[in-house]
Amino acid sequence: MAFSTNGEILNPAGSPSKKLVTILSIDGGGIRGIIPGTILAFLESKLQELDGVDARLADYFDVVAGTSTGGLVTAMLTAPGRNNRPLFAAKEINQFYLENSPNIFRQKNRLLSLLGAVVGPKYDGKYLHSKIQQLLGDTRLHQTLTNIVVPTFDIKLLQPTIFSTLEAKSVASKNALLSDICISTSAAPTYLPGHYFETKDSEGNKRSFNLVDGGVTTNNPINIFFAFTLVAMNSVTKEIFTENQDFFPVKPIDYGKFLVLSLGTGSAKVEERFSAQDSSKWGPWVAIQQGHNAVGQHIYAGERRHGRHPRVRTLPSSPF
Repeated sequence: MAFSTNGEILNPAGSPSKKLVTILSIDGGGIRGIIPGTILAFLESKLQELDGVDARLADYFDVVAGTSTGGLVTAMLTAPGRNNRPLFAAKEINQFYLENSPNIFRQKNRLLSLLGAVVGPKYDGKYLHSKIQQLLGDTRLHQTLTNIVVPTFDIKLLQPTIFSTLEAKSVASKNALLSDICISTSAAPTYLPGHYFETKDSEGNKRSFNLVDGGVTTNNPINIFFAFTLVAMNSVTKEIFTENQDFFPVKPIDYGKFLVLSLGTGSAKVEERFSAQDSSKWGPWVAIQQGHNAVGQHIYAGERRHGRHPRVRTLPSSPF
């Protein structure tokens, strides 16, 4: 990566000279987004030492994937700002969390909180929604400065809905406002309300979405991203034949050409919670809530034994 004196990128991340497809994946975790924010700020500062003060992470990653708070960080790093450069520098992410979290997670009266838990989410989300809409404005998914992938979950259809820049460029109904996508993927059940919005396809037909946090199905976007990468890379390979120089040809099964940096948001202290006898008295929702990351943990354990799936992990911390 190199920059001219006026900040113009001379060797962008998508250059055909690159030998790897670079992927950044950011987990969910609410205000604990400060953890990957700290890591990303450090990484970007080191890249700036090499390539100049205008270097941004979006210049180095072909794809950025994020769930929940990771989806918000993804948008901050890739949404276009002044001079078509990223809206946020990585060092500004933590400042955003520290300044806005007290208003996003404003505590109610204890009695009202208990009553609210029965009839609705813990927080109304109004401040968060307003802030996201203010920051992202009318920016749509296809306008991100590098390709992104953000998972959500449709509670009406009971299935994941995955938003990606590559798909948005060819499927009009998936080219949603970036603000709607961020509000949706951050709508953690019981904490923030689900989000409804509509889009239109190329013929003007409406498509409705009833979405909540993508962490309902996978809090680690890399789980769904391995499968989705195969689809995305097929699309990328086709693009090269139409003289699109953003990517180089790569076989979908050639994992050796994928470099993945997967960032977590800390982990809770291990506790003994339920026995098999206890769980037999409850509905399946407990199992879903307690085990929705089990697949990701299983994949990580297996890959680690073989020296694969590099991942930045942190010391255990208490959940917020």
